[in-house]
Formats: sequence, C-alpha cells, structure tokens
Amino acid sequence: MAQAIADELGVKLEISSMSFDNALTSLQTGKADLAIAGISATDERKEVFDFSIPYYENKMSFLVRKADLDKYKDLTSLASANIAAQKGTVPEIMVKEQLPNAQLTSLTNMGEAVNELQAGKVDAVHMDEPVALSYAGKNSDLVVASVNLTMKDGEANAVAIKKDQSDLKAVVDKVIQKLKDEGTYQTYLEKAAKLTEVEQ
Repeated sequence: MAQAIADELGVKLEISSMSFDNALTSLQTGKADLAIAGISATDERKEVFDFSIPYYENKMSFLVRKADLDKYKDLTSLASANIAAQKGTVPEIMVKEQLPNAQLTSLTNMGEAVNELQAGKVDAVHMDEPVALSYAGKNSDLVVASVNLTMKDGEANAVAIKKDQSDLKAVVDKVIQKLKDEGTYQTYLEKAAKLTEVEQ
C-alpha cells in the first residue's frame, strides 16, 4: 500500500522499520510523512494526527494452545489469564479495558508473543484475526478461540498523517479506495499474514 501511495505521488518510497510507538513519534516529529502500522483512528489520536479513510476494519481474536481450547470458551475463563499482546496496539488496549483482572504481557513483536504462548509462559495472545488464523494454520499446536472482546467504533485501521496535510490526505484516500475497489488490498492482507509468521 505504501508503494502504491508513493507511485501516485510520484516519489521514491523510503520505509523505516520501527516499533509501533516509534512510528507515531516519528510522524509527529517530522521524521516520517505517513505512518502505516495497523494504527486505529481513535478519538485520542485524532487530536494529534489526521487519518485517511479506513483501509481495514479490525477483527480481533485470541490465539491459544490447542490443548487449552476447551478451557477458554468465554470471557470469564480469560478473566484472570495471562494474556500477551503487542505493545501500544488496540489489542493491548482492549485487554486492559475489558479484562482488567487479567495478567497482561506486553511484547514488542507478535512473533515473540506467539513463542511465549507455545512455551507455556502466557495463556493466550490477543491479535488481529487474519494473523491469528495464519499462525493457527501453520502451527498444529495452536488454535483460534471462539471468544472475542467487543470492538469499539473508531478502531478501524487507517494511515496516520501529520496535521494540516490535506493534499497528502486526499491522495492517500484516493489510493486506498482504489485498492479496496480492485480487491488488491485483500491480497495485501494475505501476504502480510504470511510475512508475520517469519517473526517466529
């Protein structure tokens, strides 16, 4: 998607790989023009940044060990569990808000969280559903639990843009809509889910 935006702008794409938190900081300090990192356009973030139209409507899931599937069938069963999530993300916030008595383990990347799950150090990992399904498909000892937390309005992923960049926002919106209309973005999702597994 970033390449498609750069092509539309007629500029060379430069990608900086960094943690989720640093992506927003870099945008705020002018070190980056856009932040594309599974960022939800929450009301709090809208006070600091502008956002594109949504490119992905979030759906979260819990990844658990297959042997524990029957153990985690409702929110009550997860109430005091040790749950891992990627630091600074909506899945982490959702666990904090909706499972306040759970033991939250916040980790830098998803591969690390899945490793902790397989090692028995955490009971579940809260993450985007496509990524969870991909991990479950590639690891016979893991499955996606049927229980889900409640999504809030405004938690769709969008591109974060520095304030007062209306021309840039217009281009980003145009590209996102085109990718969605053509079905290209769905292909991106499938590729991204596979790439996430490499982190293990």
